[in-house]
Amino acid sequence: MSEVERDVMEYDVVTVGAGPAGLAFAIRLKQLNPEISVCVIEKASTVGAQILSGAVIEPAPLDALLPGWRDAPPPICVPAKDDEFWFYTKTGGFKSPIVPPGMHNHGNFIVSLGALCAWLAPQAEALGVEIYPGFAAAETLHDDSGRVVGVRIGDMGVAKDGEHKPGYTQGIDIHAKVTVLAEGARGHLTKRLVKQFALDRDSDPQGYSIGLKELWQVPEGRVTPGKIVHTLGWPADDKIYGGSFLYHLDNNQIALGYVSGLDYQDAEYKPWEAFQQWKNHPLVKPLLEGGTILSGGARAIVTGGWQSLPKVEMPGALLIGDTAGLLNVPKIKGTHQAIRSGMLAAEHLAGNALEPSGFDAKLRDSEAMKELKQIRNIKPGFKKGLWFGLMNAAWETVSFGLSPWTLKNKPDWCSLDQIGAHEAPRRDYVERTLAPRDRLQAVYYAATEHDEDQPVHLKVADTSICIERCTVEYDNPCTRFCPAGVYEIVDDGAGKRLQINAANCVHCKTCDIKDPYEIITWVTPEGGSGPNYQNL
Repeated sequence: MSEVERDVMEYDVVTVGAGPAGLAFAIRLKQLNPEISVCVIEKASTVGAQILSGAVIEPAPLDALLPGWRDAPPPICVPAKDDEFWFYTKTGGFKSPIVPPGMHNHGNFIVSLGALCAWLAPQAEALGVEIYPGFAAAETLHDDSGRVVGVRIGDMGVAKDGEHKPGYTQGIDIHAKVTVLAEGARGHLTKRLVKQFALDRDSDPQGYSIGLKELWQVPEGRVTPGKIVHTLGWPADDKIYGGSFLYHLDNNQIALGYVSGLDYQDAEYKPWEAFQQWKNHPLVKPLLEGGTILSGGARAIVTGGWQSLPKVEMPGALLIGDTAGLLNVPKIKGTHQAIRSGMLAAEHLAGNALEPSGFDAKLRDSEAMKELKQIRNIKPGFKKGLWFGLMNAAWETVSFGLSPWTLKNKPDWCSLDQIGAHEAPRRDYVERTLAPRDRLQAVYYAATEHDEDQPVHLKVADTSICIERCTVEYDNPCTRFCPAGVYEIVDDGAGKRLQINAANCVHCKTCDIKDPYEIITWVTPEGGSGPNYQNL
């Protein structure tokens, strides 16, 4: 801890992250014991502003949390109706006569997860939960034994050179009996704690994908509210785990997106470009032409599953939701798991005098983990290619995951092949005309904001590696996998150097995950900075 004396706020529980897991946890804990003081801090400027997901949700956990929610649902909440599953080629495609079981969505709802969280927040506040958006947890606090005893909010008004600007405000310390990490995929505090407490000692490395999403307003007559379409195939080749979603909403709006597994091998692959290519496919483009993009963004998705689940408890703290890694990949759904785990954590703490010990065993014995165990081999099967992956997925589905083996996960950072290791795949891309034109224009639709004169929140341990090794070995893949054009290799006459355009960052965390040298670390910028997504 810093020797500078800081203001302190005391709570029984502090929750980091106002996503579905953090808010469900806070609501359930207050339902069980109104006397427990609960604080939720959120780095975004408003609750939901940095939440991005498909999203189709299974309503059962929400029914259990807030039984009357259907009487006054969130603003974007469309009952799921028709499911379609397609395989695309460059010029067309065919619709599968069978929709994979995990993608049957009858009884589910298409929502904006950001709008859902903004709707959940007042439900929590009505129970006495204190929610503070714009408060970025910069580090965890520990006592002399190492136990987590709270979090420190990052200072505001610090210049790039470390000097204090006129509006400087020192961050406060929030002390709590228990700290609940609900940061979402690749939380920066969680990453440190996993290492500090060796929480992943008995699990495989975590795996991730990058999800890119846009919301479009299209001309009258093109939308069938409740229709859900998923695709595999072009523009991804057989070695890349990739696919799309297209959800028909009310008011002539369509939510669409593309997911690329970050275990891809081709160093020249561009996830953002693949998404834009898919939008210009002859079966997608006619839906969007003449329409207007309203918002867009990107976010890492945690996909490691059952075998990559770290230990979710440590002295003074626990992990829930995507921070723990509970997304069901074949279903492409994690919200129901996040709410489940948040409720389970609340019930555990309320019945255990706010002591985290025992929560790991309780989670592993829950329905959330039973669901993940059944599908544990499906995503790893795609590492052997699309067709093997599909056959393996069919087997694991019909056998309910009873295979006597568990396929292993490897870290995504080590999957890249060096440039020239094999013949580059033929991308077979098409000319595209739909907005956005490039990644910088996409940043505009993410409404991302950072004070240009604040410390760079993307820490590169040794930039000489970028020029002397990475340029030769991998041709600087950070310039391609980042969806916001944050990383550039520039030659200004004095030689090549890495330029970091940190103000563009949409907080997707891809660089922290995919960098082949593990020298990039994402840390939280000043509170309130970053994207301000609208209905994503």
